[in-house]
Amino acid sequence: MNRREALKALGAAVGAAFVPGRASAQNGEISVGSLLDGTGPINIYGLPMIDSTKFAIDDINAQGGVLGRKLRLVQLDAQSNNQIYAEYATKLLVEDKVAVLMGGITSASREAVRPVVGKYKHVYFYNEQYEGGVCDKLVFCTGVTPAQQLGTLIPWAVKEYGKKVYTLAADYNYGHISADWVKVFLRKAGGTLVNQEFIPLDVVNFDSVIKRVEGAKPDVVMSLLVGGNHIAFYRQFAATGLKGKIPIVSATFGLGNEQVVLTPEEVEGLVVIYPYFQELENAVNREWVHRWHQRFGANYAYITDSACTVWNGWHLWATAVKKAGSLERDAVIKALESGLTFKSPEGEITLNPESHHVVHTVHLAKVNKQRGFSIIKTFPNVAPTDTMEVCDLIKNPNQAKQYTPKF
Repeated sequence: MNRREALKALGAAVGAAFVPGRASAQNGEISVGSLLDGTGPINIYGLPMIDSTKFAIDDINAQGGVLGRKLRLVQLDAQSNNQIYAEYATKLLVEDKVAVLMGGITSASREAVRPVVGKYKHVYFYNEQYEGGVCDKLVFCTGVTPAQQLGTLIPWAVKEYGKKVYTLAADYNYGHISADWVKVFLRKAGGTLVNQEFIPLDVVNFDSVIKRVEGAKPDVVMSLLVGGNHIAFYRQFAATGLKGKIPIVSATFGLGNEQVVLTPEEVEGLVVIYPYFQELENAVNREWVHRWHQRFGANYAYITDSACTVWNGWHLWATAVKKAGSLERDAVIKALESGLTFKSPEGEITLNPESHHVVHTVHLAKVNKQRGFSIIKTFPNVAPTDTMEVCDLIKNPNQAKQYTPKF
């Protein structure tokens, strides 16, 4: 019997008796599950998220845990492989009986996990920026959506650089749906889409792509590229001499610390938009950065937005469990749907009850010479309207789908 068959048999054997949220011994530690990419091309995002997960669990435990019990982290490496995501999600829910599952980085990995949590009726947190639209009673999405990123970035870019936009996106569901959102917000801003291309995640040679971009003469490039291989685009783009001629804006750059890997000569001035930057000046962030460097070293490359989003996810869940006074699934969901707020390093955030998404303050920032970011404009309390306008899980709790843009 191979591993997949064993997991299937185990799931069938215990499925009827399995109660989501019954973790470890009733009076012992509470097992919680994290499934992220520690290896493979997506680990450029996963490694800071894994660090943040461990930090968050220790922080919650230092405050007494939840319900008088400490958390025990079960951290698995999905190896940038969506099949492994599905298999390990089953393991965490069935074998480890975790009280909550958090993880997934790419949207493809999230969609590999979501049917598993649906099968076992389990609470799942997806802590990464994404293309929006997931409307699922069991799923909570703490990252920003296109309305919060592209809905603010595109009008700014059109005004700052010009109307003609060339989109380069990763060739999977995140890139395709996000590129559709670029069209929506570009039309609203009075801009024009010159062209769009979808780049497979294993591509490292961008010569032909860059030639097409140069030939199209756009005012700005919108980058929705993803993963370690796609870093090559920025280096090759700069090497052709186009960096000073065609600006780049991005909703993904920096989540994998690309600004640290590349030189300022290659990417200085590139514009991104996220809720969190290490440079944010607020008391919670200053303390968090200090504690982070105490734990992981003063030379830690850069604390990413994804790391902060993971931190938010764990603390929102812990707050909900404390409020519910129980690990029971429906009680925890009810607490999560009560309008929870959390004082995050990014600032105060609010979990929208109807959509299970988070209201964020977002910041436009440019890559600087120090391989960090300089904030140039702030947009307070931006709601994930792309999802909120179509998803109301209070009125319609039986949904488990993803909405996409309508033209």
